Amino acid sequence: MTIMAIAEHNLIADVIKQAARPLEGNMRDYDDLLKLIHEARFCLLGEATHGTHEFYRERAEITKRLIKEKGFTAIAVEADWPDAFRVNRYVRGLSDDESADEALSGFKRFPTWMWRNTVVLEFVEWLRDYNSSLPTNATKVGFYGLDLYSLYTSIEAVLGYLSKIDPDAARRARYRYSCFEHFAEDTQAYGYAASFGIEESCEREVIEQLVELRRRAADYASRDGRVAQDEFFFAEQNARLVLNAEKYYRSMFRGRVESWNLRDGHMAETGTALRQYSLDSQLMQAPSRQPPNGTASLNASASAQHLRIVTRLCFTRQTYRVFCCHYATTPRRPWRCAIRSWNARSA
Repeated sequence: MTIMAIAEHNLIADVIKQAARPLEGNMRDYDDLLKLIHEARFCLLGEATHGTHEFYRERAEITKRLIKEKGFTAIAVEADWPDAFRVNRYVRGLSDDESADEALSGFKRFPTWMWRNTVVLEFVEWLRDYNSSLPTNATKVGFYGLDLYSLYTSIEAVLGYLSKIDPDAARRARYRYSCFEHFAEDTQAYGYAASFGIEESCEREVIEQLVELRRRAADYASRDGRVAQDEFFFAEQNARLVLNAEKYYRSMFRGRVESWNLRDGHMAETGTALRQYSLDSQLMQAPSRQPPNGTASLNASASAQHLRIVTRLCFTRQTYRVFCCHYATTPRRPWRCAIRSWNARSA
């Protein structure tokens, strides 16, 4: 190792040492973190690996404190919208599911263990109990999915919603979405065929469907009070997901950077939609990809833009503070929480 490399290594180690906070396993472990978060309305939590029990456990503890002490009202996770919304209904007492295990059974896509695990199971039950303890008119904490892999599941959700409230609209939607039927729910096969001109894309059809759904928003969402609003919001986000997923699967064969940027952009759009839906305090549990800077990538040699950058850009004018808590391990102290923060100032 050269002298310059040693110096750089020591500099990095010093920066980590100053930023890291040791976790001793007591109730006060995250006091410093909550002080730094202060009145932030967006908090992003990432982890170094997917599926590590200890990381999931600590993230759940941070989440509980942010809900109880900072008033966060929405948890947005790296999961598909329809599967997470089933959990959302359960924790808010609006579901026929009888247990957290049943509510989580919608997570069938690999890797199922990301959300169907014991830590998440216990947290979902805790969240349901917490919401049940709130006053009747209080805002209950929701659980939402940020990801866009559920193209066919979201199509079924839109059709199911419309079948109940507007059968004619459901028939039109079924005709539009039939564009995907040739691919037997194989999203990559669709992306390949549409990208290389083997089949025409379904872009026009999914745009038309989202436009029609939004055109009927006032009518659909006013039929049965808050429940109708929730169900329309669920359906609208599914239709938007279908639109973005269609783009995503076509972009997969044009380069990794473009597809990652589309995915992160969809996640940021979902966060914006949740905020506009009167859920102003959000806790995002999202991917931990790290870009070299705060700009969007335009070529394959640059890293993909990260959700935290997109979120910062989206909410810069609204003076929101966003914090990223990223877990890492060291040989001497196994659990440390490195805190990264920024202030988004009004332009």
